[in-house]
Amino acid sequence: MNSIFANLPPVVKNLLLLNIIMYVITFLGEMQSIQVTYLLGGYVFNSPFFEPYQIITHFFMHGGLMHIFFNMFALVMFGPILEQVWGPKRFFIFYVATALGAFFLHQLVGYIEVNNIIGQLRAQGLTEMEFFNIQESIINAREKGQMIQFRDPLVQRYNIGISVPVVGASGAIFGILVAFGYLFPNTRLMLLFPPIPIKAKWLVLIMFGYEVVQMFMDRPDDNVAHLAHIGGAIVGFFIVLFWQKSTKRFY
Repeated sequence: MNSIFANLPPVVKNLLLLNIIMYVITFLGEMQSIQVTYLLGGYVFNSPFFEPYQIITHFFMHGGLMHIFFNMFALVMFGPILEQVWGPKRFFIFYVATALGAFFLHQLVGYIEVNNIIGQLRAQGLTEMEFFNIQESIINAREKGQMIQFRDPLVQRYNIGISVPVVGASGAIFGILVAFGYLFPNTRLMLLFPPIPIKAKWLVLIMFGYEVVQMFMDRPDDNVAHLAHIGGAIVGFFIVLFWQKSTKRFY
């Protein structure tokens, strides 16, 4: 384990350690009924649970063991190469910028959706007092670590919209994947599932296309923030395009 960390460049190593530490804190905290995810996850800007610090803290949080494993696996696989090419400072800027870009795109769309739901509820005759009572019941339940299930589907959509935070480094990871695919397009990678070789450029295009399809399917049981993945990929692409405009890609 020590040799693995010793061979990692400084920014990748520190990001890996910080994500692991935050995952352990979250796991231990929630075993003690401390709602770490709900405190540090990122909410839409018009949610009563939104706090400015969540803009940063959310991308050091993860929703489960597999979530953090695949994100950190990609960070360790592709991050060191980019840090070597760009240097620690530029790689760190890239990581944070793609994470923030993913967050703001995802939350901006969420903000608009929540506002539209509020408008629909008011158009159906919901009074200010009734709206206040709904929001208070959501807040009170959240403070107890609970999630209310409303019978009215529109009210339930509002509940989910303001109560479910986005977590994870996936936006930054998708930015890293796009940057690697742009700089090293013909590098052959071996997939884990299925174990077949594929060029980096095709892998990135397939993954990006999958996220776009999943976003438009909009399944109610899908807890993955596909729009955040897309946001990180788009921001990452434009950053690396700007940085490399006078430099050839590596083949």
